[in-house]
Amino acid sequence: MKLAIVSPYPPSKGTLNEYAFHFVQNFKLKSEIEEIIILTDKIDESYPKEDSSGSCKITIDPCWSFNGLFNFLKIRSAVKKHSADVVLFNIQFLSFGDSKIAGALGLLTPVYTRMMGTPTVSLLHNITETVDYESAGITKNPILKSVYNAIGTILTKVILMSNVLTVTMPKYVNILEKKYGAKNVALIPHGSFEVPELPKEVKQQKKQIMTFGKFGTYKKVEEMIEAVEIVRDRTGEEMEIVIAGTDNPNVKGYLNGVKEKYSHVKDLHFTGYVEEEDVPRIFTESTVVVFPYTSTTGSSGVLHQAGSYGKAVVLPNIGDLKELIEEEGYRGEYFEPNDINGLADAIEILVVNEERRKEVGEANYAAAASLPMEDIADWYLLHFESLVKSPKKPENSKQIPINTSTSLEPVLIQ
Repeated sequence: MKLAIVSPYPPSKGTLNEYAFHFVQNFKLKSEIEEIIILTDKIDESYPKEDSSGSCKITIDPCWSFNGLFNFLKIRSAVKKHSADVVLFNIQFLSFGDSKIAGALGLLTPVYTRMMGTPTVSLLHNITETVDYESAGITKNPILKSVYNAIGTILTKVILMSNVLTVTMPKYVNILEKKYGAKNVALIPHGSFEVPELPKEVKQQKKQIMTFGKFGTYKKVEEMIEAVEIVRDRTGEEMEIVIAGTDNPNVKGYLNGVKEKYSHVKDLHFTGYVEEEDVPRIFTESTVVVFPYTSTTGSSGVLHQAGSYGKAVVLPNIGDLKELIEEEGYRGEYFEPNDINGLADAIEILVVNEERRKEVGEANYAAAASLPMEDIADWYLLHFESLVKSPKKPENSKQIPINTSTSLEPVLIQ
């Protein structure tokens, strides 16, 4: 089988690039796949050359551009050129551009690839019905929110024209079935990128309080910094604050502003973009991982990474993230968004109580180990093989009832 994957891919720093990387690392081990064609965005750097080592050939074709207006045509042509048997889109609503027109046009691509006869699976990481436009830094204008909701509804209907649309959260399945009458939606969990042996906590002179991501919209670090300061005053503990990541593209310059505002804070470190090979070190050296979110836009890859390294986490008590915790078995200390004292309380519990920290970290490791990307890749292969053998139209397809319990069994569209 020749599998085409449409997604940003390292060294591209586009959203979901790490997810695509780990997809490829697991798909290339599957005997059913003879070649993976990565259809990724053009960047200034060079991508690795074609890799023919092992049983699976890997080809990287940077055939589209972020904010390009004709990506849907370019990707369609690339799928045809490489004679892909099936194409997987690893996308969210701004994958093809933060320009509204370019982003929307790019989302037409799954329809085009299916129309040309190539079985098409789209993994949609978020849906507009659960996005807080104000927190995400898109707009505060109520009229524009209504416009974006209407456009989002149209684009969701378009993406649902894929042979199969996969999502990572049961809540999304329920919305898509109820609102859109969708019959071709499958629940496949996010999965954990890597699950090493449960690491022992690195004993350091100063405990590290770390957060990881793209910041400035619904992920902001000011309250976390101030909360750690409170914990320092209360406990006398020596703690480093590590902000690992970059600005959200919608809020460029955000972290530089934070650096200036909190230049007086002791042991405050900003790592900048974290390369894939540095991710294990960042997590291994951390004592507690904090999620300073005011809302969420889907399943959290950072949570799965924290679990993979057996880390205790501090989480906001909000919708999607809390649901994910309960469904997949993760645990943490909760705080209410925008409550600095509550955030400080949660951090303090895990900093001073080693037994509690260990208990939460081990529970998160167990949750991560139960859903490795290797298994997630197998679930996708079931869909690929079914579609390649007998492609079906969504309107004629039947869906096996989706299990939304904590076991998250795979679901196959026939």
